Amino acid sequence: MKIFSIESSCDETSCAVLENGRLVLSNIVASQLDKHSLYGGVVPEMASRLHCESIVGVCDQALKIAGFKLAQIDAVAVTFAPGLIGALLVGVNFAKGIAMGIGKPLIPVHHIKGHVAANYITHKKLEPPFLALVASGGHSSIVEVKDYTNFNPVGQTIDDAAGEAFDKAARAMGLPYPGGVYIEKASLGGDPKKYKFPFPKTSNKYDFSFSGLKTAAINLIHNIKQRNGELDISSLAASFQYTVCCILSEKFISAAERYGYKKIVLAGGVAANSLLRDMLEQKAKMLDMDFYYPAPEFCGDNAAMIGCQGFYEFLAGNIAGNELNAVASHKL
Repeated sequence: MKIFSIESSCDETSCAVLENGRLVLSNIVASQLDKHSLYGGVVPEMASRLHCESIVGVCDQALKIAGFKLAQIDAVAVTFAPGLIGALLVGVNFAKGIAMGIGKPLIPVHHIKGHVAANYITHKKLEPPFLALVASGGHSSIVEVKDYTNFNPVGQTIDDAAGEAFDKAARAMGLPYPGGVYIEKASLGGDPKKYKFPFPKTSNKYDFSFSGLKTAAINLIHNIKQRNGELDISSLAASFQYTVCCILSEKFISAAERYGYKKIVLAGGVAANSLLRDMLEQKAKMLDMDFYYPAPEFCGDNAAMIGCQGFYEFLAGNIAGNELNAVASHKL
């Protein structure tokens, strides 16, 4: 089965062609990073316009590389939620037009489920059930993946996501956008214990809260500058990164032990962080757990992960009609 998929939930316009869910025939990603970096973050209205400008060319390229025409596609999958509403609408309406034009099924895919599915592309034998940590610019969630389409949230962010905290802390440090990448680079050679950051408490022990951590970093920087003190950016980046990764890994491993999972999966843009992967790998090894994470090209937003999850949604009978609409916030 050949699925044509579209992802446009934030600032990447992506189209892909997959065969039987896990074989990626093409995966084209048009990044808007150079445009949004001028403003230190994603500008929603600009993202929508850039999706409109890019989507036709990106989809044409995906089909060309895969060696197929639209008439040969069996179904169309698209991210319908969650995300920036204007950005989502571009992808959803484009997908609806294609599905209607070629008379093929339209498959709605939840963005977080797509991030989890990125692991199926990298690890061909990986199957549910398992516990997943999805950490990205907009999401920080611990989720029970009971089968390919049945997800049960265990914990989630109650304010800022991990990736968002990286972005805002990086801006305060004078580092470019996206923050996570540059904080990791800046942390090399730094002392992760030099600056102390709080471990925020939440009523649900598996929820996340990074807003206070971000504020603590900003306040620390301001206080040092007001005293004309010397700011060690490398150690500050290392300390902030270490704290974020400790929070994510400790809560995730604690949830895995509590719910009895021996198979754990990392997903989302923050999955590209080498310190987080190393922490989880070490903890998993100590506890005799199997640990999986996606290849770097599938950590960020991409249409291949949407096509992969779309395959399993199709098998489960999750098909949409022309009434499908984009949804900015949608629970699993």
